[in-house]
Amino acid sequence: MNAMFEGYESTGPAYDEMFDGEGLRSPYARLRQTLQTLTTPELVSRVEALQASYLDQGVTFDIGGEERAFPLDILPRVIEQDTWSQLDTGVQQRVKALEMFLADVYDAGQVFDDGVIPRRVVTTSSHYHRAAANVRPPNGVRVHVSGIDLIRDNLGEFRVLEDNVRVPSGVSYVMTNRRAITSALPETTAAHRIRPVAAYPQRLLAALRAAAPAGVTDPTVVVLTPGVYNGAYFEHALLARTMGVELVEGRDLECRRGRVMMRTTQGLAPVHVIYRRVDDEFLDPVHFRADSMLGCPGMIDAARAGNVVLANAVGNGVADDKLVYTYLPDIIRYYLAEEPVIKNVDTWRVGDAEAREEVLDRLDELVLKPVDGSGGKGIVIGPRATRPELDELRAKILESPRDWIAQPVVQLSTVPTFVDGELGPRHVDLRPFAVNDGTRVWVLPGGLTRVALAKGELIVNSSRGGGSKDTWVLAGPPVSHVELGGDVEGAEDETEQVELPEPPAAPPLSTRPETPGPAITDMHEQAEQQQQEGPR
Repeated sequence: MNAMFEGYESTGPAYDEMFDGEGLRSPYARLRQTLQTLTTPELVSRVEALQASYLDQGVTFDIGGEERAFPLDILPRVIEQDTWSQLDTGVQQRVKALEMFLADVYDAGQVFDDGVIPRRVVTTSSHYHRAAANVRPPNGVRVHVSGIDLIRDNLGEFRVLEDNVRVPSGVSYVMTNRRAITSALPETTAAHRIRPVAAYPQRLLAALRAAAPAGVTDPTVVVLTPGVYNGAYFEHALLARTMGVELVEGRDLECRRGRVMMRTTQGLAPVHVIYRRVDDEFLDPVHFRADSMLGCPGMIDAARAGNVVLANAVGNGVADDKLVYTYLPDIIRYYLAEEPVIKNVDTWRVGDAEAREEVLDRLDELVLKPVDGSGGKGIVIGPRATRPELDELRAKILESPRDWIAQPVVQLSTVPTFVDGELGPRHVDLRPFAVNDGTRVWVLPGGLTRVALAKGELIVNSSRGGGSKDTWVLAGPPVSHVELGGDVEGAEDETEQVELPEPPAAPPLSTRPETPGPAITDMHEQAEQQQQEGPR
């Protein structure tokens, strides 16, 4: 390992989180010290054991019909407590503002009347649903779970890249990564005081139970999955198992007299809270896609009647729109009378004529993103694009400018990563997960670090060949939290270890229908269409 670190090159404009030129940054001092005794063959052996373990457990994702172990780099990412404390506060602030924004958008619309954001920006979003208007959750929570994507810029400052409050995914990899790295590097893990992540299922379950309809003291909570063909089925099964609740598909549910019921071996049983991992458009064929086979007819009416709670709420996706993202700093100031703790990445609204003119002049310098894209789809990195690609992009922008935003090329920070037997810098981002129970917003310490495994690649999504790292938040003083209705208070220091049950394996391909009929084929295709599933 010493030889590999000596040959490590972190030169370039990107901020390297481990090395400051020739020097070693403080969070990584102990990590390097504990790794010095490992030889390259020993490290390779442990990497191979990691991959075999993930295949055995079903920790996989699907690319072109082929199931592969989700790549996990053996070297963790380390974040100091002081840095994490700021991120924790910033994520809470953002979630709180998004909650207030969504409540306003689907009710009074005061944010429009006061000129903070144009009404047309929201109503023209592909994820704005009138069916969600005036549906008021019992405890006021619409964003039960959020994943706020962060990057670290050239100066080492964290910035928000995008918001995910519709169907955020990837938290299962946070938990399984921790277990895997603890087994692979026991001596290194033991040398650090790391904040645990295994309490997440209990936090989520508590938040879901707190969201139950009025008068329900012992709510039935279920996890709604598109089924085994979905790329994130492993996560759905893991969360259902660790929370101790039922994992259901749309065909397991039935709506009667404005209530959602679950089919069981003992007859129909009432369901009060549905943690849904199905996109809005597939939830209820009465209100959305009539051909959906993944949801349940009548579900939206049951939610409107207050008899069932959908988590996250229908219509949340409007806050994921990258054009709405550009207004978030103003939205935070409007609702909270605070400056954003974590800044946005500088962004041009291509729908604005003046900004569009500048962007079109600089297409070969900027990154262009579709406002409703996910998984890195549709992104064009100007400096790497060919002339025909830029000409095609220009035509798309002129045809529908509202559908695009532009950003400068941000060199995401790098972290040492072990790829093909060598140690080299690879670009990373970070998705902290937050859970809102209506009283406080709790942020899982660490989150999902996604890493672009190809040298120089800036897109970290798994669909583009990315992997992940275990994210270590070093324990320190208690982390503060924001009360939704009050002041900042101290939170408990969660450094105790919580045992996480072994994850369930996804059904092997051999158990899936070889020649599905038409209905099953449609269900298969719809399950794969889910927009935000998988750690994209």
